[in-house]
Amino acid sequence: MDDIDRSLLSLLEEDCSTPLHDLAVMLGCSDEEVEKRKKQLEEDGIIRRYSAVINWEQVDKGAVYAIIELKVAPERDYGYDRIAARISRFSNVRNLRLRTGTHDLQLLVKGKSMQEIARFVSEQIAPMERIRETATHIIMKTYKENGVLYVEREDGQRLPFSF
Repeated sequence: MDDIDRSLLSLLEEDCSTPLHDLAVMLGCSDEEVEKRKKQLEEDGIIRRYSAVINWEQVDKGAVYAIIELKVAPERDYGYDRIAARISRFSNVRNLRLRTGTHDLQLLVKGKSMQEIARFVSEQIAPMERIRETATHIIMKTYKENGVLYVEREDGQRLPFSF
């Protein structure tokens, strides 16, 4: 991994649809060199997949997203890995992270309603062995995700504020 690979990764993270030739020009390499590096990064598992950032709030008005925080009793010799592997198999779990702070695991979950998310937590997650506590936070609005602003506004325009 050298500086060119790191620069290539940054460019792809910013816009993975950038044409190969444009990447080559920006990196000062040949098209073949960029293609070779990109393929190696994919084979090494550094590039996991390519995806688009989609504002699902505009597409699926009824969907509900929630952040679920879990306090977990770590398992001897495995820590959090086995419970995380089990939780990650649920299709409605979009993200799963081990983190510092008051809770150990953080999930981003998608559901059709708040009731569906509540049922998921109470029937699937909370009863799991090693789960000591849950905290669910419904996402009301997304302003920025993966470096992309979802709310466009003119310079100098203030966001409305009310109590």
